[in-house]
Amino acid sequence: MRRAEQRPEQADQPAAGAADPSGLMDLLGVAAVLLEADGRIDMWSPQAEELFGYARSEAVGQYAATLLLHPEHQDAAVTLFAEVMETGRGWAGAFPVRHKDGSTRMVEFRNMRLTDNLGDHYALGLATDRSTLRQVERNVALSTRLVTQAPIGLAVLDTDLRYLAINPALAGMHGVPEGNHVGRSFREILPGAPFVSAEAVMRQVLETGLPVVDQQVVGRTAADPEREHAWAVSIYRLEDHNGHALGIANVVVDVTDRYQAAREADRAQQRLRLMANGSARIGTTLEVERTAQELADVLVPDLADMVAVDLLDSVLRTGRTDLGEGPALFRALAVKTAYPTDAAQAIVPPGSLTTYHADHPAAHCIRTRRPQLVTHLDGSDLTRIAADSDAARLLARAGVHTDMAVPLIARGQIIGVMGLARARNPVPFDQDDLTLACELASSAALSIDNAVLHQHIRSAAETLQRSLLPQLPPHRPGLEVAARYRPAQAFSEVGGDWYDVIPLDGDRTALAVGDVMGSGIPAATTMGRLRTATSTLADLDLDPARILTHLDKITHGLDPYIATCLYAVYDPYRCRLEVASAGHLPPVLVRVGRPPELLDLPTGTPLGVGGVPFETTTLDLAPGDDLVLYTDGLVETRNDPIDERLADLLALLSPPCRSVEETCNRLLEQLRDPAGHDDVALLIARAQPLATSGGPGPRSPARA
Repeated sequence: MRRAEQRPEQADQPAAGAADPSGLMDLLGVAAVLLEADGRIDMWSPQAEELFGYARSEAVGQYAATLLLHPEHQDAAVTLFAEVMETGRGWAGAFPVRHKDGSTRMVEFRNMRLTDNLGDHYALGLATDRSTLRQVERNVALSTRLVTQAPIGLAVLDTDLRYLAINPALAGMHGVPEGNHVGRSFREILPGAPFVSAEAVMRQVLETGLPVVDQQVVGRTAADPEREHAWAVSIYRLEDHNGHALGIANVVVDVTDRYQAAREADRAQQRLRLMANGSARIGTTLEVERTAQELADVLVPDLADMVAVDLLDSVLRTGRTDLGEGPALFRALAVKTAYPTDAAQAIVPPGSLTTYHADHPAAHCIRTRRPQLVTHLDGSDLTRIAADSDAARLLARAGVHTDMAVPLIARGQIIGVMGLARARNPVPFDQDDLTLACELASSAALSIDNAVLHQHIRSAAETLQRSLLPQLPPHRPGLEVAARYRPAQAFSEVGGDWYDVIPLDGDRTALAVGDVMGSGIPAATTMGRLRTATSTLADLDLDPARILTHLDKITHGLDPYIATCLYAVYDPYRCRLEVASAGHLPPVLVRVGRPPELLDLPTGTPLGVGGVPFETTTLDLAPGDDLVLYTDGLVETRNDPIDERLADLLALLSPPCRSVEETCNRLLEQLRDPAGHDDVALLIARAQPLATSGGPGPRSPARA
C-alpha cells in the first residue's frame, strides 16, 4: 500500500506510532551518547549498543574514555573533550575505539557541547562506523559523478511524474535547461504525441513496480525539432525500505544512430525484396499493357502511393522511337494507386493519348534521358508535374508531396516514362528510392520492349497467316460450309494451321485441313506453299490418297518441316465423301438422329516423312449430316489427356446447332484452351439437298 499523504496542517507534526527504520541515518546506524561534564555517560542509545557492544546498563554512569578507549588513547581523548566543554566548539574526526569484544574499530565522531536551562554543560557525541560511512560517501560520490557526467540521461520523477532531479545529458536531449525541469511534469517538458505512450508506461511502472527496460521511443524534442531521434528508455520504481513508492528513475540512452542504421538496413532489405519481386512478377507475358501494369503493381504500395506508366505512341505503332517535331505523344498504359484518391483523376487513364508541356517531368525525361527527383513539392512544383491546373489542384488536395519521373530505356532507346508520387506516406523520396526506381524501370523497359516486339512480329505473322488462308466461296452445291482460324497467344506459335475449300468440276468440293509442325513466320510461309500445292493438285481430279502422296513428296523438299493433313472430296449428286489422312486427328461425323462419332480412318504418316502409302476411305452423307475437320489446337491442352478432350468434342456436337456457323462458335468458345498455346483451324461442312435436280457438270479426266 502507498503511504497516506499528510495534510498540510499535519506536515510539521510527527507521524503517529512507531516508524520502521528508513533513510540515510538508519543506513549509517548513527549512535548517540550524552556525557556529563566530568565525562561520565549519562545517556546511551540503542545504536550505541550495536556500535560499541555495551548494553545501556553497562555503559551509563561509566567514564566514556575508560570504557571505550585503549589506555594509550585516553589522554588525547580527555584533552579533546576538555577543549569542547571549555570552548563550545565542536570536534569531528575518527578515533580508534575498543569494542566490548576486545577488537578495535575506527569510528567517525561528531562531538558538540549542549547547555541546559540551568546553564549546565553536557557533551553530545554522534558516532558511526567509519567503514560504513566511507562506503556511503563513495556511493554518493559515484552516484553524483554518474548523474552529472554520464553521457546517458538520468532523471528522478515523483509519483505525479514531476521532475525532482535531472542530469545535464538528459536536459540536453530535451533541449530544456536542468533548472526548468524541476517541478514540471513529464508531458510539460515533452508534449509531442510520440511521448503519450511513454507516459503511460511510467504510470504502469509506478502502479506495478515492474521495471521496463530498453523501450524504444521515437520522436522530436526542442533540442532538434527538425529531425527524429530514437531513445532506449528504462524505467524503475523508487521505493523506501518499506516498499512505498517514492517515484521513478528514468534512464535514457540516445540510440538514434543505431535506429537510423536499422532503418537503413530495413530499407536495404526492402529494396532487395522489391527487386526480387520485380524480377519474378514483371514480364510474365508478352502483352504490352499487362507488362506495364505488372511494373505498377510491384511499385505500389512498397515504393510509391501512385504510379503511372506511359509509352511513346511511336514505339507502339512502329516499334521505334520517333520524337518528331513538337511535344512527344504518349499513350498511357498503366495506372496504380495504393488507395482511392483524388490524385487518380489527375492521372491520364490507360489507353488514352496525351502530350505534356515542356516543363513536365515526362517531357524532361524524354529530352535528357535522365530521371527527375523532387523531394519536396510546393505549389509551383505541383503545377509543373501536373498535366494542367485542374490536375494540380487535385494533386494538392490529395496531399502529394514528393515526386519522381524515371525514363524507360531499352536497347539504348528511350521508349517511355514512369511517374511515381507519395501522399499518405510522409517520407519524401530520396536518392536511394530513385536508384531503386531506375533499376526496376530498366528491367521493366526491356520486358515492355520485348512485348512491343512480340506485338509487331505477332501482327506480321497473323497478317501473313490470314493472307494465306482462303476466302470461303459464298455457296457450294450440296454443302453449307463454315470455317474459323484463331492464332496462338504467343507470336512464336503462330503460323502452322490452315484450311481450304476448293471448288472442283462436277459441283464437287474439296475440303482440306492441315497443320505444319513448326511456328512463326517460317511455318506460315511453309503452310502457304502447301496450301498452294494442295489447290493446284486438286485441279488434277485425283483421289485423296493420291493428292496426299504428291503433297508428301513436296513437303519432303521443305525440310525440316513436316505437316499433318486431312483431305476430302464431296460429290453432292452421289452424296458420297472420299477422305484420306496424313497423320491428322480424326474428323467427326455427325449424322442426323445419331450420336457424333470419330471416323476410324487409316491414320497414315505426316507429310514429309515418306515411304508409307495413304489410303482413301469412302462413305455416304445424307442431308443434314455434319463433317467436322479441325487441327490439334482445338482439342489439345498441356494438362488433359487427348482422349478426354476428344470426348468433350463429341459431347459439344450433340445435339447439333442449327447452323454450322453456330457450331464453329460453340466449339471455339467452350472447347479451346483459354491459354491459347496453339493456333486453331476449324472447318465444318453440312450436307444439303441440291437446289435443282440437274446432273453433274463435266469432270476432267483423272490423271496420275
